[in-house]
Amino acid sequence: MERIEFNYPRKLVLGAGSLRQAINDISGMGFRRLFILVDPAISAKVGGPFGKLQNGSVDVSIYTTKKGEPGFADYETIVSAARSFNADCVVGVGGGSVLDLAKLTARLIHEKRNVSEFVGNGLMPKGGVYLVCMPSTSGSGSEVSPNAILIERAGDKMGIISPFLVPDAVYVDPELTVGMPPSVTAYTGLDALTHCIEAYTNRFAHPMADALALEGVRLIAGSLKRAFDNGSNLKARSDMALGSLYGGMVLGPVNTAAVHALAYPLGTKFKIPHGLSNALLLPYVIEYNLDAAPDRYAAVARAMGVTRNGDSREVAAEGLNIIKSLIRECDVPTRLSQVNIPESAIEDLAASAMKVQRLLKNNIREVGLADAIAIYKKAF
Repeated sequence: MERIEFNYPRKLVLGAGSLRQAINDISGMGFRRLFILVDPAISAKVGGPFGKLQNGSVDVSIYTTKKGEPGFADYETIVSAARSFNADCVVGVGGGSVLDLAKLTARLIHEKRNVSEFVGNGLMPKGGVYLVCMPSTSGSGSEVSPNAILIERAGDKMGIISPFLVPDAVYVDPELTVGMPPSVTAYTGLDALTHCIEAYTNRFAHPMADALALEGVRLIAGSLKRAFDNGSNLKARSDMALGSLYGGMVLGPVNTAAVHALAYPLGTKFKIPHGLSNALLLPYVIEYNLDAAPDRYAAVARAMGVTRNGDSREVAAEGLNIIKSLIRECDVPTRLSQVNIPESAIEDLAASAMKVQRLLKNNIREVGLADAIAIYKKAF
């Protein structure tokens, strides 16, 4: 068995009502200055409950982030606000971008060096203040991952990876995801599904990560359409929250691969939402990879509900058809041309994707520039 390292929160609470427990737990820990970073889509739902922590001995600052994926300048604005407030606890409530910002803010609040010096793997020092994360979407898995992503001025996504970015406490409350628009439900859910599939069909796959990834595939494949159809279905929302959590748990020890690497430039160059970018490329990367790992993709297919026996490649192909159907049933575009990406951009997209070697190296089949161009063309 290959060596593998998992870094998870010291406290993990999962289930409806976790928001109330988070507030109770935080109020009893003696913090005096709470800096709460909130996604604008969820601010009305959580601003009031967290605001009740404000009293004579506790000051609360609620900072509502802007929409979209954050850049280095966004982080600098937020960490400056947290420093000015002299926060002794940072709480992030929102989607992956908000949680990434909360993680960096908490861990680097006392750091004098620029955040750009920590881009890469294992470069961040230990330190900072107590960090709490609460996801309001079922997709990124950032609440339990050691990763944070920022966009640099040139437009490339840069990863900061460190076990110190894992939060101290995580509260996963599926009630926070009730009310997510159907499109956001679909995009974030397909992102989580991609995390699980890419971790399982990975050059560095590991038995422990496999168990989490396959269960994540099973949960998401079985609940995404139900959550999409009825956003108030708490059972579907709970299954999605758990499946997304499993996807986040495997991001650190195994991580994603070519789907994410090729998806990144769609977001930075054309502002395509991250989950949608993954959904646009997932079927075509699977088609590219399938012959390199038919048994692995067959296992994914069975986790999605395929019951037929026989040749692994045929089973895997049936699973791929389920993925394609799920994408269509959730009204998600299936072609780059449908989201106004011109065919003339493909070579530039491929060149940008090739820079994301930290993920491409994980892919079960090697991806060169010509291969990336071919995948984009199939997706067009």
